[in-house]
Amino acid sequence: MQAKRIFSFFFCFLLMSTIFLTALPDKEFQNKKRIRENLNTLRLLRMTQALDLTEEQTAKIFPAINRIEKEKMGIQREIGQKIKELRLILDKEKPGEQEIEQVMQDWKGLRNTLKSKDEELENFIEENLTLVQRAKHLLFLIDFYKGIREKMDRARWLQQRLSKRDKRIKK
Repeated sequence: MQAKRIFSFFFCFLLMSTIFLTALPDKEFQNKKRIRENLNTLRLLRMTQALDLTEEQTAKIFPAINRIEKEKMGIQREIGQKIKELRLILDKEKPGEQEIEQVMQDWKGLRNTLKSKDEELENFIEENLTLVQRAKHLLFLIDFYKGIREKMDRARWLQQRLSKRDKRIKK
């Protein structure tokens, strides 16, 4: 039950980050995409250490996780596009209900596809790791994403302080 709650939290986190990222201009989105790819690589490297993966496990797990994560990134990008599309429709003077319905159905289908990718990843992990490694993986994900979130919060705080300082200097 706890694992499902944590899994749901990560799914929501990824969905919200997708929504945020797609609202950015393309160049900025590309930078964020690169950062996300680097985070995935870092996660995989640290996961190897934290779970004491064998060479065979590493050779099998890395390509599968990379493939699934890339597929998820593409789906998340499409979800973001649907959200942009919905905003544009709703900004019209008289938004068409059929148009809204279609976009919402597309969004729902993409969201379900994303959920199935998460389940595919979860099943793959379950099939290829020992029980102890699966437990370590769960704790690793919690700690890894908590650390990322804390670092992002700190970076935002520093950015705000620098922005305030720059405004004071300009006056």
